[in-house]
Amino acid sequence: MTTFWIFIALVMLVGLMLIWIPHFRQQKLLKTEEAGVRKQTNLELFNERLGVLEKELSEELLDQAEFDALKKELEISLLQDIKEASDDSLVNQIKPKTILWPSIMSVCLIVISGYLYQHLGAFENIETAQQPANPHAGMDTAQIMAQRVQMMEAQVKAEPENSQVWFSLGHAYVSANQYDKGIAAFDKVMDLVGKHAELLGPKATAMYYKAGQQMTPQIKAIIDESLAMDAQDPSTLLLVGMDAFFTADYKQAIASWQTILDSDRADVDRAALMNAIETANLRMQSETTGMPNDDTHKQVKASAAKSVNVTISISAELAAKASPEDTIFIFARATEGPKVPLAATKVSAKSFPVTVTLDDSSGMGGDKKLSDATNVEVIAVLSKHGNIKPQAGDLQGKISTVAVGDTANLVLDTQVQ
Repeated sequence: MTTFWIFIALVMLVGLMLIWIPHFRQQKLLKTEEAGVRKQTNLELFNERLGVLEKELSEELLDQAEFDALKKELEISLLQDIKEASDDSLVNQIKPKTILWPSIMSVCLIVISGYLYQHLGAFENIETAQQPANPHAGMDTAQIMAQRVQMMEAQVKAEPENSQVWFSLGHAYVSANQYDKGIAAFDKVMDLVGKHAELLGPKATAMYYKAGQQMTPQIKAIIDESLAMDAQDPSTLLLVGMDAFFTADYKQAIASWQTILDSDRADVDRAALMNAIETANLRMQSETTGMPNDDTHKQVKASAAKSVNVTISISAELAAKASPEDTIFIFARATEGPKVPLAATKVSAKSFPVTVTLDDSSGMGGDKKLSDATNVEVIAVLSKHGNIKPQAGDLQGKISTVAVGDTANLVLDTQVQ
């Protein structure tokens, strides 16, 4: 801003100089011209009178002594006239312009400039630096993802043989919940470069989400094929660990994630993996002690910045179908983007209603956290078989959306057939 005002001051200074310099120059020229006119007039008068005296001398109307005396008197008169400040013999004196005009022009320059800048300028934006426009302003996550997919589809159309672009498009499709297109994109990459574990893993993940996070025989076959090619492939092991965690097989989840850490690969988020392993260990400890909210777990939960408190009850029509030996699994997953479980926990069905807290300490591992989400979907399953995946006879309830940081009431009102 300082530079801007310096520029404004320089412009105003130049404008004032264009007004005042000609004024002072005119004053000087007028004084010089006036002095020259007086001098020229006095000389002309002197020469005229001297000519008269010389004529009278030649006509012997004056003798030499009288001529010399009159000439001397004429020279003295000339010197006196030149020294005078003014000359009354000048009939038309040139009058210089007064200081009033440049003063009026200066005031007009300043006033008009201020008026035009006030109405045409953008002085109110001087204090704030202009920021580049956000291309995603006013767009939600789904719209941003759709725009990203469109851009990548255009790039694929321009470079149909670029396997890297197809690979990125496949991940974009999965993030946009377009799983069939994601699977097709990964197949296209394999048509271009052949089968590799790092391609089979993402394809299996897309199929897993398409199947509602169910491990089907077809998905299991692709996982086995991928691990046969590379037993330490991160994308495949992440899927194996996530599914194991989701089914409460914490030992398998830890083993899968630890294998990734032991591979010393540089392209994995080691901090997220270690956090996921710690969470799985907490789950195992809570199962062993029968206390889901043990002291260690409480310390982790106390550090969570955002959480969702859910009070779970059972409908009157289904109350008789619940048993104290049943287990209630509760998990939250994102409402936008991939339906990734962000947090999960379980409690005993000994008493209703029961309140649980979902936060980052009950995360599912990976780089997706509940605290990063704005809204989540909460699902609860009263399991009679000890499995988080609903089976016939289990009771289920769901909240379509709840804001992270709020509380909610969830009713188990549906029996799985």
